[in-house]
Amino acid sequence: MVKALLTILIIIGSVILLAYGLGSCRKDNPNNLNMMDQQIPAGFPDPAYRFADNLLSKEGFELGRKLFYDGALSLDGNFPCASCHQQIAAFGTFEHDRSHGYNGSHTLRNAPVLFNLAWQKSFHWDGEFKSLFDEAAQPINGHIEMAESFNGVINKLSKDAAYRKEFKNVFRSEFIRPEFILKALAQFTGNMVSANSKYDRYKKGQVSYSVQELNGYQIFKANCATCHPEPMFTDYSFRNIGLPVDNFLNDYGRMRVTKDKSDSLKFKVPTLRNVYISSNYMHDGRFNTLAQCINHYRTGIQQSVTLDPLLTGGIALTNSQAADLSLFLRTLTDSSFLVDPGFKKP
Repeated sequence: MVKALLTILIIIGSVILLAYGLGSCRKDNPNNLNMMDQQIPAGFPDPAYRFADNLLSKEGFELGRKLFYDGALSLDGNFPCASCHQQIAAFGTFEHDRSHGYNGSHTLRNAPVLFNLAWQKSFHWDGEFKSLFDEAAQPINGHIEMAESFNGVINKLSKDAAYRKEFKNVFRSEFIRPEFILKALAQFTGNMVSANSKYDRYKKGQVSYSVQELNGYQIFKANCATCHPEPMFTDYSFRNIGLPVDNFLNDYGRMRVTKDKSDSLKFKVPTLRNVYISSNYMHDGRFNTLAQCINHYRTGIQQSVTLDPLLTGGIALTNSQAADLSLFLRTLTDSSFLVDPGFKKP
């Protein structure tokens, strides 16, 4: 009898727990959204951003994708996020030094690539913004970028019945708000993950490197890996790599944000993933080719007070070593990411 009573109690307890669990799900997800797990590739470190304040769903991701490609986020309709961040260039600007913006303007800097953003703690070349929300708000409101206001964007989106329905479904509100726009964009851009290059397959033992690629890999590890460590191929630090100041742009990098002279000419170390197809290069897009970038480190470094100590003497490479290094860098190209239909214009 005692055994039967225990069995009944266990069943009752299970039913209560199940009901509580289902109630919690309904509470957190009243619209029965298709929840998504954050993508964290094997071998990657823990992301800096885990979407704790932005419940991931397929519907939210798709809403963000739709917004990313929609010119309504710009004042004249001609400059969606995708105008500066193109999939063919790993969501950087394809073969362009600095992006075009509203009214024929040019942006100050080369558009950074958009992938693996959840691992970053700061955004833009000078680290001015600390979240995916803030970094997306700036170009929407920037007068030389998209030149809109959130009031203007919301007025346009609110006239679209499909948008009203989608925002209500994802964010449970009758009204479209700036934070909902930014959260949807963050769900999309924050889930752009690139981790399927030849390098990744090589590390898994699925492919082999050529002799030149393997030589380039060794050269990379000996000369570049301090600032561009695997597997992210950036340490997310800010460094002066000896680029002469462009006298037209007068861009002194992180000092613009911190007002600290010790940060003069320091810019964020970019990831080298997909670097072969994300030209132009450097913060102002001054270099067209990887060869030009490598040659800068060989012979072009300008000495200054804030120059990174690792680059005081430059990087000595023979022509053959430079060629092998370039071939290794090509193996960081994730071709599947460049054509993934899930990131294309809906």
